[in-house]
Amino acid sequence: MIENIRKMWKIGEIRKKLIYTFLMLVLYRLVGVIPAPGVDAARVMASNGTSNLPLLELVNMMTGNNFSQMTVMAMGITPYINASIIMQLLTIAIPALERLSKEEDGRQKINRITRYVTVGLAALQAIGLVRGLGYIKSGWLNYVLVGVTMAGGTALAMWIGERITEKGIGNGVSLLIFVGIISNLFNGIVSGFTTATTTGTTSGWINLLVIIVTTIVMTVVVTFVELGERRIPLQISKQVKGRRVYGGQSTHMSLKVVSVGVLPLIFAYSFLAFPGTIAQLINPNPQPGSFTYWWATTMYTGSVWYMIISALLIVAFTFFYSSISFDPKQQAEQLQQQGAVIPGQRGKNIRQYLQNIVNRLNLFAALFLAVLSAVPTLLLRVAGVSVPFAASSILIAVSVSLETIRTLQGEMSIRGIDMDMDNVGFM
Repeated sequence: MIENIRKMWKIGEIRKKLIYTFLMLVLYRLVGVIPAPGVDAARVMASNGTSNLPLLELVNMMTGNNFSQMTVMAMGITPYINASIIMQLLTIAIPALERLSKEEDGRQKINRITRYVTVGLAALQAIGLVRGLGYIKSGWLNYVLVGVTMAGGTALAMWIGERITEKGIGNGVSLLIFVGIISNLFNGIVSGFTTATTTGTTSGWINLLVIIVTTIVMTVVVTFVELGERRIPLQISKQVKGRRVYGGQSTHMSLKVVSVGVLPLIFAYSFLAFPGTIAQLINPNPQPGSFTYWWATTMYTGSVWYMIISALLIVAFTFFYSSISFDPKQQAEQLQQQGAVIPGQRGKNIRQYLQNIVNRLNLFAALFLAVLSAVPTLLLRVAGVSVPFAASSILIAVSVSLETIRTLQGEMSIRGIDMDMDNVGFM
């Protein structure tokens, strides 16, 4: 790993990109400590950054505790992710947007629309969530300040992410989420160490050891699965063009084992968290017999019903997202246009063959994500250990790390320098 870092640092262009990426990430974290105007700081400090609203735990995880501290970056890049998902779904549902996405400059127009939707969502979400928590000071001007400043923070985060993607290393938006997750994980381990040192009890040290071991094991398992792929053999037929012969070679098409990434987890968490969050914002002090009370006592995080329904939702969202991101019919047509065939499969059988493989991969991915999401909850219920991260955190962190390493490998390969991937980090 040290040798790889030395090779990268020697190349001036890569060194500039690494420094640029680092400085932009530092800027993002520094802006994240500026308190948002219009927010009652006394109430925020009194709450100690805690909330019983599960939907806000997801926002806080992706912003690196900026939301719990009510800073300018409280909304972070979350509205941009929501806007991107909304636009992606609308592109499939609305024929006009679908046609626009296939035009030469249509993607740029959709990206521009996504930015506008992001800023609008950020302002609405900021005012709604901060008001629901009771953190906004009285007066309409404070509502405007909260909406404008937090939407401005999201716009700045979006700009930083785009600049990193353009001039730095890796995907900027993914790296911003990665930084927030690592910050939360580091704070959780430090907090566990401080607790164990202060109390001096054996249980405190055991809890800290369980957290560290769980983090390492989950990271290794997720990395192994993330690198897994299903290779479908292809035979490209010979094509004569003029005096040259093209094709006539064997290759393969690679399908990732978990191609859907972390989206099914986020969708499932958000879907389950939304009803309880809205109910608690409307009725903060529920009484027995009300929907809010029933939801809080039945569908809380860690309950049996919560684990069962979340697992079913993860399976459903895995197949749903895969169906809109991978089209076997389109893939089969592309293979035919390229003169490629799958040995033993012909014509319409290719489409059905690809569909069967994707269904099997989706089933494995759904079960893997469901089991992964249950690990922190099971540790809390069985061993009484509170893990300072969600399954989605590890999955996002590992995915972004691997993506960034692949980008660095590509940068090195372009310059004719091999990068030893067997000695990079945990790989």
